[in-house]
Amino acid sequence: MAWNLKGSYVETCSCELMCPCNLSLDHGATYDFCRVTLVFNIREGEIEGIDIGGRKVAAIADTPKVMTEGNWRLGVFVDDQATDEQLDKLVRVFGGQLGGPMAALAPLVGEMLGVERAAIEVRDDGLRHSVRVGDAIDFEVEDIVPFGVETGRPVRFDGMFHPVGSNLTMAEARRSRISAFGIQYEGKTGLSTSEFSWSA
Repeated sequence: MAWNLKGSYVETCSCELMCPCNLSLDHGATYDFCRVTLVFNIREGEIEGIDIGGRKVAAIADTPKVMTEGNWRLGVFVDDQATDEQLDKLVRVFGGQLGGPMAALAPLVGEMLGVERAAIEVRDDGLRHSVRVGDAIDFEVEDIVPFGVETGRPVRFDGMFHPVGSNLTMAEARRSRISAFGIQYEGKTGLSTSEFSWSA
């Protein structure tokens, strides 16, 4: 059965500004690993007839320097307001079992670290985006407005391969405390978009 999700997105990763993995997954990360937290604030949508609007999902991954080598370690948080049925549907979408953008990345995951419920708070305040996931994750990124750009429009990457979309806003971390599923790192760079739209 078809499904669709719409909402906003924010991430932060361990690479220095800018993350080579965002240019292409087969480019090596800044360090000998790439650790990333991807946060989806779902405003509206349904999965196999189940309303998913208002739910949030955060995924944390630990990957090799070159992401396309696979063997990713992945943990997923689903917002603690989700019903059991919503949780099941969200895990299937974000695990790639129901097709869509995450299905392309699923073969790269070597170890699933688990799924947990947590309070997930996402705040978008102009150029700043902050995320809190229980006691495990707390970060804030700020969209980058290039020097001399009088319109205040932040810089965007266009044409990238990313599960959220091909055109995302570049950001840098302002605050970072991340320790979940045995993965710890300092977020340094990031991406955001006020609108993502998935369907399958």
